[in-house]
Amino acid sequence: MTNAVSKNPDVVLIGSGIMSATLGILLKELEPSLTIEVIERLDVISGESSDAWNNAGTGHSAFCELNYTPQKEDGSIDISKAVKIAESFELSRGFWAYLVKKGYIKSPQSFINNVPHISFVWGGENVFYLKKRYKALTANPLFKGMVYSEKWPQLEKWMPLVMDGRDPGIEVAATYMDIGTDINFGALTRALFDHLKTLPGVTIQMACEVRDLEKENNGSWNVTVKDLKTDEKTHLLSKFVFIGAGGGSLPLLEKSNIEEAEGYGGFPVSGQWLRCTNEKIIEQHYAKVYGKASVGSPPMSVPHLDTRIIDGKKNLLFGPYAGFSTKFLKHGSYWDLAGSLELDNLFPMLSAGLHNIPLTKYLISQASQSPEDRIESLKDYLPYGDINDWELEIAGQRVQVIKKDEDEGGVLEFGTEIVSAGDGSIAALLGASPGASTSVGVMLDVLKRCFKTKIDSPQWHSKLKELIPSYGQSLSQSEELCYKTRKESASQLQLKFFEYADKVS
Repeated sequence: MTNAVSKNPDVVLIGSGIMSATLGILLKELEPSLTIEVIERLDVISGESSDAWNNAGTGHSAFCELNYTPQKEDGSIDISKAVKIAESFELSRGFWAYLVKKGYIKSPQSFINNVPHISFVWGGENVFYLKKRYKALTANPLFKGMVYSEKWPQLEKWMPLVMDGRDPGIEVAATYMDIGTDINFGALTRALFDHLKTLPGVTIQMACEVRDLEKENNGSWNVTVKDLKTDEKTHLLSKFVFIGAGGGSLPLLEKSNIEEAEGYGGFPVSGQWLRCTNEKIIEQHYAKVYGKASVGSPPMSVPHLDTRIIDGKKNLLFGPYAGFSTKFLKHGSYWDLAGSLELDNLFPMLSAGLHNIPLTKYLISQASQSPEDRIESLKDYLPYGDINDWELEIAGQRVQVIKKDEDEGGVLEFGTEIVSAGDGSIAALLGASPGASTSVGVMLDVLKRCFKTKIDSPQWHSKLKELIPSYGQSLSQSEELCYKTRKESASQLQLKFFEYADKVS
């Protein structure tokens, strides 16, 4: 067993998910001479949250996710989060289009396909909300082309299985976005790493785990890596470290001992899906149909009947059903939660727990559901749902962020957060949704925090404009720019594109 420093890479990327892959390619495009070392604890690329069966975020562009457009106390609809996510998703689309154009990804259909996005509600109050949401969103260029309807024949055309067997006496409404997409982030991540492996100065270590992070006097990071097959330990000295290890990011961030990480904790949530096994049913549905979460349920519980294209095959899933596990990773340890407890985050975590007792009750109730209970939930979206046509699929682990709060002591966050050192030498990504769909925007934020002098240089700015045509511009403020950007990325990615038209029926 050796403890010698074996390499001095410029960059260490921990984890082989979509975030590390995106950051790795961005850095090599911006600075081809950089040397990069990728460390992955599994023996497969993208085996945790980015994998298709583990990832609930399969095209989150805010077209249909109702939790991104809450109703305020005055009755108006807050679309700010939806606009931010939709704009960030367009950054990702533009970047993926560049990769296809350059030949780095051979077939866009291997990871992205058109699947309409539908928001569906029932009951007078919810119908009133959806119409207000539609009007608020379509005033913004990012949501032009969305169609709204309360008419039964139109809804049957959009989603026949959802309407079949439904009580015609109940008010219903839906919005429809034809340019919605489904994304296999596992396939995309593997394609990105396949390209990265061909570049000079890039090394990927599989079945290796980062055991410690220690900052040297010269500002570099000493990264201790253990080979899980041989037990051999090596050390990497690097100027910059990115921790993109999904649920495993928090424990590694704690090992860094940076001041900015103090007070952060994590609350793990497991996920489950119902996966349709009846090919006849699968063929009759082609959309992502999102509804409203039940009153008192957390944002993560938004139900959806979801067409997925995985490895070229059409699938149909319903969920998610949440559960509780003390693991931070699907392939993690039941001691992960206990191991993350430290003096600086204990109080914030206890406070957040006290303020989120309903969430705990919700997770317990979800974990204790019988197959019959799950089918009853499905019947809200598929009235003729039959238990014999579905099987339970275990999804990936999500770790929701808990952080210090002056008023509450600790708060539970439902989202994605970057924690970085003041000197920009290390950064970690914590949290979950919308995650993968906004990976390019999130990694641009990492570049802004950690490569401050370079990102403002004429060379990097010019290259970023080539990589992401809308970089530095607001699509939400310019209908012309939004239209042009979408048309160009749709052409490269072989996706649908339509002329804007306002339709209310």
